[in-house]
Amino acid sequence: MTASRRIFFALWPDPSVAQALDALAAEAHTVCGGRRMRRDTLHLTLAFLGDVDAAQFGVANAVADEVAQKVGAGGTALHIDRLACWKHNHIVWAGCDSVPDAVVGLADELAATLRRHGFQLDRRPFAAHVTLLRNARCGGELPPAPALDWPVREFVLAQSRPGPAGARYEIVGRWPLAGPPLQPMG
Repeated sequence: MTASRRIFFALWPDPSVAQALDALAAEAHTVCGGRRMRRDTLHLTLAFLGDVDAAQFGVANAVADEVAQKVGAGGTALHIDRLACWKHNHIVWAGCDSVPDAVVGLADELAATLRRHGFQLDRRPFAAHVTLLRNARCGGELPPAPALDWPVREFVLAQSRPGPAGARYEIVGRWPLAGPPLQPMG
């Protein structure tokens, strides 16, 4: 039997952005309760592939090589300025009122290329968000999200490993994104 890996492509925050998102999660937790995501697990999913075998894992890496050469999302930033709750699944999340075209283009190109290579992906439109709380009560008024710029310089392939305290994520590949020098958003 071939061992499988549970993988996804994502944007991974640098330590200062992860710390700011974690602080926002702590604030939201006081209003909504629920289970806070650990700081080391905070990320923005670009494409979830699920369980793959060794051959599919190799194809996923080749897709990432292809997409990284094609897409120039480097030099942009996500301007995190929104905190909201999805009542249907009790998730509190942080996101952007306006997602940069370069980030949408990266997610769309990853999805299209993965599908061309036989991966079955969710058909819902890309929703740029970072899950902060699960099993949250979504009735209270959330604190305002402080403006936070998240530089986009690379995307990663991460592997999810289940454990008694929740999933642990391991970054198994990194792809830098081409682009002009980062300009502050404002």
